[in-house]
Amino acid sequence: MRSTKRAAQAAETPDARTAGTQNGGLPLLSLLALATAVFITSLTETLPAGVLPAMSGDLRVGESAMGQSVTIYAVGTALTAIPLSAATAGWRRKRLLLAAMGAFAVANTVTAASANYPLTMAARFVAGVAAGVAWALLAGYARRMAPVHLQGKAIAIVMTGIPIALSLGVPAGTFLGKALGWRVTFSLMTVLTLVLIAWIIALVPDHPGQRREGRTQILRALTVPGVGPVLFVTLVFVLAHTILYTYIATFLDRLGMGGSTDLVLLVFGAASLASIWIVGAHIDRRLRGLTIASTVLLAVAAALLALFADSPALVYVAVTLWGLGWGGAPTLLQTAVADAGGDQADGAQAMLVTLWNVAMAGGGVVGGVLLDVFGPTAFPWSVLALAAPVLVTVVAARTHAFPDQSAADSGRP
Repeated sequence: MRSTKRAAQAAETPDARTAGTQNGGLPLLSLLALATAVFITSLTETLPAGVLPAMSGDLRVGESAMGQSVTIYAVGTALTAIPLSAATAGWRRKRLLLAAMGAFAVANTVTAASANYPLTMAARFVAGVAAGVAWALLAGYARRMAPVHLQGKAIAIVMTGIPIALSLGVPAGTFLGKALGWRVTFSLMTVLTLVLIAWIIALVPDHPGQRREGRTQILRALTVPGVGPVLFVTLVFVLAHTILYTYIATFLDRLGMGGSTDLVLLVFGAASLASIWIVGAHIDRRLRGLTIASTVLLAVAAALLALFADSPALVYVAVTLWGLGWGGAPTLLQTAVADAGGDQADGAQAMLVTLWNVAMAGGGVVGGVLLDVFGPTAFPWSVLALAAPVLVTVVAARTHAFPDQSAADSGRP
């Protein structure tokens, strides 16, 4: 079934053939450029988590208020992903990607220079808008560069930007924030973005836009069997992750491990990187099993943090399991919604981006409320509670959203 849908999607975009795909391979330099774009969007979004105390002190606001810098980024994405996807559907893909990366360069420059909390939040909102454009674009861009039988791997390569941001970017940003100041980290993000813009101009192939889609047509993707369950899983899974990740520095500080935040994030990111490698190797045949495994790993990690947080060794075990569960999730969910969406895949992707960032925004808000009312020990319990409906949905949605192995293989040659 999945291969039939992928063949149909490929037939709609014959212009996607590059030199690499014509030879049956992948255009790695182009895909790595897209992975770098994912890295920049992910690191820009999550970097405050590693430098939250320093940012809040410098801008003279509380940590829960500073945590909303992640929320406002996600709000910008959630509010604009669908309308901007509809408005820019006819734009050439390379032009659109360059515009999004240019907006990131401006937003991170303003963030680095700002000494004013409202101005910082405005810059974060602009970065979130740029992310809405980029995230609605990148998975489809990667699929169009790849032959049908390698589309899952193409998305996996692009999505490596997320665990690399978590395993290297956030810990490095946290370290630099302590050594040189958090503003240096955002300045370096601008420099990296400018390098990427040059890379895209030089090496990434262009593709035309597609038929313009109105908002109603994008929302029509919700009526396609399987899309709804994938979107629900995305919303709740990302919400659970974000509640804990946004305030991880605060959580660790209350455990007496505040000085180890960068190391904890390094372990988490390394496990995430391993996760996306495993997912990339097996996603085309084991999407359902991998999604179930990711959910179970998240739940077990949350249980360990809830019950045994007084043991630093078990905290590291929990963070490792958390990373293994989270790292491949973006690839799994992007692939699942594209497979389920069929000829409505672009609309389904835009909906996924919107709900993903609704969850990111919700995680910042809910986490802030939990922090103020119950304290940081409430975070892992909330993750555990949210993992339960995710697991039930994935297990139940075996026909269209997360099909059984036999169903997934039924249309394969």
